[in-house]
Amino acid sequence: MSSRGRATPARTLADQLRSWPDERLVALLRARPDLATPAPQDSSQLASRAATRSSIHRALDGLDRLELSVLDALLVAGQTTSAGLASIVHADPARAGEAVERLLDLALAWEAPGGIRALSGVADAMRGMPGLVSGLRPSSPEPPSPDRVASLLAELSPAATAMLRHVDAHGGEGTTGSARRTVSPEQAASPAEELISRRLLVPRDGDTVVLPGEVGLALRGGRTTTEPVDEVPPLATTSRDPALVARTAAGAAFDVVRRTELLLDHWGVQPPSVLRSGGLAVRDLKLVARELHVDEVGAALLVEVALSAGLIAEGAEPDGTPAWLPTEEFDVWSGRPTAERWARLVGGWLASSRVPSLVGSRDQTGKSWNALAPELSSGLAEEARRLALRVLAGVPEGEVLAVGTGVASVVQHVEWLRPRRPAIFADLVTAALDEAAVLGVSGAGGLPPSGRLVADDDLPAAAAALDPQLPRPVDHVLLQADLTAVAPGPLETEVARRLHLLADVESRGGATVYRFTPGSLRRGFDAGWSALEVRDFLAGVSQTPVPQPLEFLVDDVARTFGSVRVGHAEAFLRADDEAALAALVHDPRSRTLGLRLLAPTVAISTSPLDVLLPRLRELGAAPVVEAADGTVRVSRPDLRRARGRRGRRPAGAVSARQAAQVQAVATAIRAGDRAESSRPASASTTTPSDALAALRDAIEGGTTVVIGYVDNHGATSERVVDPRRLDGGRLSAFDHRADDVREFAVHRITAVRPA
Repeated sequence: MSSRGRATPARTLADQLRSWPDERLVALLRARPDLATPAPQDSSQLASRAATRSSIHRALDGLDRLELSVLDALLVAGQTTSAGLASIVHADPARAGEAVERLLDLALAWEAPGGIRALSGVADAMRGMPGLVSGLRPSSPEPPSPDRVASLLAELSPAATAMLRHVDAHGGEGTTGSARRTVSPEQAASPAEELISRRLLVPRDGDTVVLPGEVGLALRGGRTTTEPVDEVPPLATTSRDPALVARTAAGAAFDVVRRTELLLDHWGVQPPSVLRSGGLAVRDLKLVARELHVDEVGAALLVEVALSAGLIAEGAEPDGTPAWLPTEEFDVWSGRPTAERWARLVGGWLASSRVPSLVGSRDQTGKSWNALAPELSSGLAEEARRLALRVLAGVPEGEVLAVGTGVASVVQHVEWLRPRRPAIFADLVTAALDEAAVLGVSGAGGLPPSGRLVADDDLPAAAAALDPQLPRPVDHVLLQADLTAVAPGPLETEVARRLHLLADVESRGGATVYRFTPGSLRRGFDAGWSALEVRDFLAGVSQTPVPQPLEFLVDDVARTFGSVRVGHAEAFLRADDEAALAALVHDPRSRTLGLRLLAPTVAISTSPLDVLLPRLRELGAAPVVEAADGTVRVSRPDLRRARGRRGRRPAGAVSARQAAQVQAVATAIRAGDRAESSRPASASTTTPSDALAALRDAIEGGTTVVIGYVDNHGATSERVVDPRRLDGGRLSAFDHRADDVREFAVHRITAVRPA
């Protein structure tokens, strides 16, 4: 009997739930949130919902190998005690007892008068799982003794023994094929018939046979498994300085924040279009990778994390074309401290169902996955990330995952924790570890203090722990005579933005190297800068004098900038330099622009202005737009924004709201129990929900009930039945009047009362 159980065993699961303290009921609703939506009316309806197939499958998916093995042993043993389970489970008795307590807390088992028993429906949900011996049910209501099973096994031929072990190793189910199902041991002509005739394989529906639990126990030496089920696969680790782990993670965190800021600054001016099927085009993803100096996998992760954090969304350009734009929240985010901005990105990644690791791969139909595509998501992604971080947080400080074998050991560890998850879950765990390293959650194969707080879902504390480790930004660069600028550390946000406009990043590392080129300086002039402003900025931001070659380059670009002026004709070109304009018109590369001289200093083009301007810049010209009055129009394009997602709340507010909802549901269940207790004991249930709850109670308690049933002709009759199974809207029960097992449509049952 559980230490937290009743003094007197409960007749049904609903009775046991009524006896639980409020804290234990709230813990159940938190562990199985599907039971709380919508709120059950009382404990009977809660017990009925807990026994539904879908809810049982969700609960089983969260069990580890030890807990599943204990539940499997409970199905084999029937009603038993914790000591009885410990005798057949190949595990430490203390750990097996803890697993029993968890199964009781999850309402997957309950304390009946005859001992602990599994919830109805659990056997069907676990049927066919490899490594389990429970099968569907024992071979008969009174299963044979272990000695009798051993004698039957001794009578088998080697071929029959091999077949039986094969069925045992593959989920405990098989098919009869051409074997006869009614045959005596003397008449058996095949290994399958040997097993069926001795009831070592039990026929079930169709041509299916199942391995009885007591036979599986005998094959495995009296235990449910041949190997211990409480041995958790160890992690492959090696020693490493915690300070190095923290510095590595902080560097990656700073880098991901800066790259995200540069990406969204760029998209605010030149947003990429949304594909017709949704998502980001491959060419746009390649442009992001080139702009941020990362590979395409890293670029896909950055844009997906920005989407999950609510910093980008689908918007529209002025002409109505759908485009990916920064949201209004980006302007607020970019003004926050670096650690808080990092926490926002990590929080979005951790709670997201997106799967960036699939970008670039192909699905089963051969179609390539695009970044930001609507279908690029999985309901298992969030669980895989949280579980991977939880396992990594279990590594002691000063230890990290070993190179080469560490990730594989984490995958094996997770497979022990979640054995029912599909094979793709291992890929999601591996991707989660890689993404955590890129985002600065982990570093050098281990978790720093900030990463451990992320694993605990405490993002504000994680940001506070990361902040002292972040590199301090600098506000200056070192200009060199080879037209480069060296930033001796991470630059302040505004300095980095302005320098990124005037120069191209040549290399990153401990010091970032920027290179000035005519094209990069023209970007600044296109944004409205004058030569004097460029020189003043360079002189103010540099710790060294501005080199002469850089001054000459600025003056040369300023002198040629605006020498060609473009207007609407479709478009016209006007230049004071007749030779320069003539050379441009006769350049073979400008043939597609439709240029034609009208005068030595004036030419026209058949190309529209938005096409002509970038093409002229590609040809080396530096055109500016001329207004109708002859003035020059130079200005930075307007920043565009998309509307952010509504109702985005901090992670702490979401968890607090969920806790309050669970508490409210528990209060409503208690109120329903009090109302139920005030009803007459002989009253029959008439509502569908009450009828289902009463039938579930009868199945759990093994009692007889009287049901009101409407047949196919509309006639109502009362049937005395023993309910056995309730699933898919059908009740399977032994009908006393027909003296046979019949099925009843649940929607035709009008009332249920005790016999």
